[in-house]
Amino acid sequence: MLIFNTVMFVFGFLVLALQPWMPLNPDGKTMLAPSTIFNSVASFMTNTDLQHYSGDQHLSNFSQIFFGIFMLFVSAAVGLSVLVAIIRALRSDSSLGNFFVDMWRVLLYMFVPVALAIGLLFIIQGTPMTFKTAYQVSTLEPAAMGTTDKGEVKQQTIVVGPVAAFESIKMLGTNGGGFYGMNSAHPYENPTGLSNFFNTLAMMMFPFALVLMYGRMLNRFKHSLVIFSVMWILMAGTVVWSVYFDTLKPNPGLTGQAVAKTYDIPNTKAPGGKQVVSLPAVPSLPVDQHLGNLEGKEMRFGTSAGATFDALTTDVTCGAVNAEEDSLNPMAALAPMVGMWLNCIYGGKGVGMINMLLYVIIGIFVAGMMVGRTPEYLGKKIGAREVKLAVIALLVHPMMILFPTGLFAATSWGLQAVSNPGPHGLSQILYQFSSASANNGSAFDGLGVTYGFYNATSPGPSAVAFDIAAGIVILISRYLPIIAPLAMAAFLGAKKSSPFGLGTLRDNTLTFGCLLLGTILIIGALLFLPVAALGPVADHLGPMPFGG
Repeated sequence: MLIFNTVMFVFGFLVLALQPWMPLNPDGKTMLAPSTIFNSVASFMTNTDLQHYSGDQHLSNFSQIFFGIFMLFVSAAVGLSVLVAIIRALRSDSSLGNFFVDMWRVLLYMFVPVALAIGLLFIIQGTPMTFKTAYQVSTLEPAAMGTTDKGEVKQQTIVVGPVAAFESIKMLGTNGGGFYGMNSAHPYENPTGLSNFFNTLAMMMFPFALVLMYGRMLNRFKHSLVIFSVMWILMAGTVVWSVYFDTLKPNPGLTGQAVAKTYDIPNTKAPGGKQVVSLPAVPSLPVDQHLGNLEGKEMRFGTSAGATFDALTTDVTCGAVNAEEDSLNPMAALAPMVGMWLNCIYGGKGVGMINMLLYVIIGIFVAGMMVGRTPEYLGKKIGAREVKLAVIALLVHPMMILFPTGLFAATSWGLQAVSNPGPHGLSQILYQFSSASANNGSAFDGLGVTYGFYNATSPGPSAVAFDIAAGIVILISRYLPIIAPLAMAAFLGAKKSSPFGLGTLRDNTLTFGCLLLGTILIIGALLFLPVAALGPVADHLGPMPFGG
């Protein structure tokens, strides 16, 4: 698996580096900056698809096909193949199988036929599917695109390409990278309300099914139903939270306050160590908010569709968006962040179930220690080695989020890139590394991380730093949480099965479901609640009482 991914990296790097000399490039697009190529290849080969470039502006159709579409298919199949190997290990098969055979089965029997069907549905709805690169059209309003130095009216450039093929596997593979910079908010990627429904259905299809496949292959279908139910509760919670705070609650930044307020903030130079800060009465802005927050929304899909899509896309680690996440109300933005922080609410193909397995092992281990009994899973006793591997895989994720976020928030790398000061700027940096570590790919696009072509005249001041840092986070957060669970499953599967007794924790009961749900929520809260308070929560409450 690792060797194959290394070959993928080299191939992808060559495709992007040689873009100026490849066919299907009539516009003469040049090479991306080397740091952006590194970031893009690391991102696409790991099913992350975090884009520090704009597809319609920076990639030729050749690159969109042989880099983009190729990576979308293959990277999605890698995670699924690893899950199958882990299942074989857990059921004590004599062999974990052949990686290339598993990849072939996934691509030929699952992704290609389903992507073809979904792609045809997108074409019917109006998504382009052509090798042509662009059309030059006259706008209805003369000179809407400006005029040349000679006073001639400029035409509008309509970028097209094999969008339907890209879009279908982008959603089915929970990849999320867009053919266009606007992603699924673009009318060519997502033309109608019906196409938006198919987009949503496609990104949920395989993550949902793989949880049930886990139970079928282990011959423990009721166990998989319990896991599925826990995931469903978590997913429903993120969607309801996002819609409630973004659509049903007004933006506190626009409502004002009728009376003046005072806050005490710590200050060693003030009498008593506290400084009184007054916040005067502020009239509300004349903005009608009965439909919720409409900034950054694509109104073709309705007022709450963006908030719903944004929550779902991180729950299944897809990363596609049909609304601007940077425009979400602060508390609503917590929902997609929580989806990435927990990283087990269905998740991507295979990897989501692998991450949930870590919580299963840790939850059973804790329960066993509480009752003084050796913990067991699938009839195998969980030992120190299995728990250590599970904890290592679990802790990689918060480390790869919190350490880079703190570093960039405290240095000019982050301060030069944020478009908003204070807590919202921290949220932009936090979201960037959360998306990279969760192999998600969505972003708070107010963060200036785009370098563009290698000869760009005004690249983002921190683009190279974010390219390299996010790329490293993506690679570590992809492969270590795959390798450690694979080893854990191999060690666990090699043990002899123990008969079930009266003290055995059954894995297909309501008690187990509550234990698993509590384990996920408690661990998630312990790891990320402090940074959530500094980012989205502080952004919601305003500058006071945080003193900035």
